[in-house]
Amino acid sequence: MTKLDELINCIEHPHVYILMHNYPDQDALASALGLQVLFQARGKYATIIYHGIIDKVNTLKMLELLSIEIYPLQDVSLAPEDEIIIVDGQNGNINMADTNGQVIACIDHHQIQKTACYRFYDIRSDVGACSSIITSYFLENNIPITSDLATALLYGLKIDTANMTRGVNLLDITVFSHLYHCSNNKKLRSLEKSSIQLSDLVSYKKAIDSLKTYGPLAIANIGNDCSEAMIATVSDFLLTILEIEFSLVYSYRGGGIKFSARSALPFLDASDFIKTILAGYGDGGGHSNMAAGFVPNISTEEDATKLVELIISRAISYINHVPLLMLIHTPK
Repeated sequence: MTKLDELINCIEHPHVYILMHNYPDQDALASALGLQVLFQARGKYATIIYHGIIDKVNTLKMLELLSIEIYPLQDVSLAPEDEIIIVDGQNGNINMADTNGQVIACIDHHQIQKTACYRFYDIRSDVGACSSIITSYFLENNIPITSDLATALLYGLKIDTANMTRGVNLLDITVFSHLYHCSNNKKLRSLEKSSIQLSDLVSYKKAIDSLKTYGPLAIANIGNDCSEAMIATVSDFLLTILEIEFSLVYSYRGGGIKFSARSALPFLDASDFIKTILAGYGDGGGHSNMAAGFVPNISTEEDATKLVELIISRAISYINHVPLLMLIHTPK
């Protein structure tokens, strides 16, 4: 049987819910949409749900331009017997909301966590985007991909791999070629053009004003109450600077501190980095080249500032423990 066959066989009800990670990005949206279409092809009906806020301009445009229907978790009345399939995340992660339904399956490309809770799982940590895994289901089962769906999957793949330059493997390359020929290039260009809006420039300014560098490491505070998407976007932006090879961006928001890390160094794992520097205060995870974390229950901005100082100290110490041969930079 194909992976899709295995997944369909573990579903008992005619209707399922597809749950994305909190504050879903383009890869999560594309993967959820693709899975919804796959289910429809196999006689199942699926509703896409999420927790959090979608406020990034190109993500909102993706929803509108490609007619993707999603529903906030708080607007859906889940019963204990409702079946849930997670895409682009895993059960128990800090960025995955708790639900009343039962999580029966998971399709993801992050580092593998506990799997005993699933009837089916397909977690491939070496794949650059969850969209690639979902696309492979279409190809393995000869299910047609519409132009809009191909555009969504291609966009999700390009975003999560930084235009095929980050964490790419053979599957990503194979599906990229297929999706490229099926997609709507005009819509894709429209999505790629709409990456930021004028109000986002405030966060860039705050990042530049607060930027501190320690050899290849750049650390920036982008201000309070920044969106998940903006924190990640600025973290990516810092890596475009010639001298920067690792970035850590943070924002005090929602009663806690949100962190985003990016690594362009093959010997410095962003996921291990974020878990280590937040240990005892919060948690995080992701990939070797991109990761995020959160420290909850910070009551005041003053407390947040003190904790950030400690975490920055840990970050610098982590970098300094990388083998000396690899650390050719000195603090600026």
